[in-house]
Amino acid sequence: MLRMEPVSVTGMGCVCAAGTNLKDILRALEAGQRAPLPPSRFKSGHTRTYPVFEVPEHVRCEQKNGPDLSMTAHFALHAVKEALLQAGLAISDLDTSRVGVCIGTSVGASLNLLDFYRGTRAGQTPDLEPVHRYLNSNPAVTLAHALGTTGPVQTVVNACSSGADAIGLAASWIAQGICDIVIAGGADEMSEVTYNGFIRLMISDQSPCRPFDKSRGGLNLGEGAGIVILEASASREKRNAGELATILGYGTAADAHHLTAPHPQGVGLKLAISDALDAAGLTTADISFINAHGTGTANNDTVEATVLNELFPQTPFISTKGMTGHTLGAAGAIEAIFTMGHLAAGGIPASAGFSEEDPALSASPARRHTPVHGKAAISQSLAFGGNNTVLVIGKGRAI
Repeated sequence: MLRMEPVSVTGMGCVCAAGTNLKDILRALEAGQRAPLPPSRFKSGHTRTYPVFEVPEHVRCEQKNGPDLSMTAHFALHAVKEALLQAGLAISDLDTSRVGVCIGTSVGASLNLLDFYRGTRAGQTPDLEPVHRYLNSNPAVTLAHALGTTGPVQTVVNACSSGADAIGLAASWIAQGICDIVIAGGADEMSEVTYNGFIRLMISDQSPCRPFDKSRGGLNLGEGAGIVILEASASREKRNAGELATILGYGTAADAHHLTAPHPQGVGLKLAISDALDAAGLTTADISFINAHGTGTANNDTVEATVLNELFPQTPFISTKGMTGHTLGAAGAIEAIFTMGHLAAGGIPASAGFSEEDPALSASPARRHTPVHGKAAISQSLAFGGNNTVLVIGKGRAI
């Protein structure tokens, strides 16, 4: 892996069940108050209740004379407004720069067409509105159209590592001189199909999820978006913009082991960590904490604990999915932003839902607020298909 130059983060925006802006979300993570509920936007025929972490309906953005959009697109539009505001960028400022857009998602809104499918199978002529909504809602294209950018546009669909991959790819556009600014991140909404799919896989918890806990019973689904503004040094310095964090390294590797389970020894995860650290020019000793993928499923938590104990035996780690649910294609971006926030704050909160160590796991997350003092941290994502993605994140530098 080639060494990469640090890429500045000048803006961050986030929305999830824990809050509708980053400041409120970080405060909620520290407080550890959570209240997942049964899904409200669709109904399930299950006799058992599986709670989820939904984003409030009022997050839907007003689009004057614009197309009807999916909630995934609305989440992305909501988060990008916060990110641009924090970066000190007006939409008109983007006209004079080479601006790219790179957004990760999983299924996005592509599975929210059940009524259309049912009508078609019944020999009816169903309304095409949901199809048009889907076709209008590619998240990266939606942002590019809304902001009037003319640079490269990429939607990354790589299951639960999509958001992290989008940030890593976007950082490479900056490093290669392709763009001055890249709007990057992830967005995803829940759907009835994914909800039922995870239940059928028997990895959904009927209680609020408990990552790494002895009594964990699986994941809770969530939704939301996380958007960062990545900026080349020349552009940032010209604007005299603050640097909130840096992307120091990016690594991604596939297990080639199983469609939905990670390799038992975490082969791909360890390779992704090694590549990301090499790109950053750092070692494991330089990492002050790790934001683990931490879904609360038996397979994921076992593999992550094994790898973290082997590579980072003294390094604290957390899972934030106990506060957000698993936001799928948005998770890697949302959690990268949390990592930036916690690195800047100098501490990580307790892992929500964790209370009892599992003797079968070789490592456990932080059970209380833990100060951190280093200048770099890791956010890691494990995905269906065996993909593993790691971002090495650095502290921002004062201007």
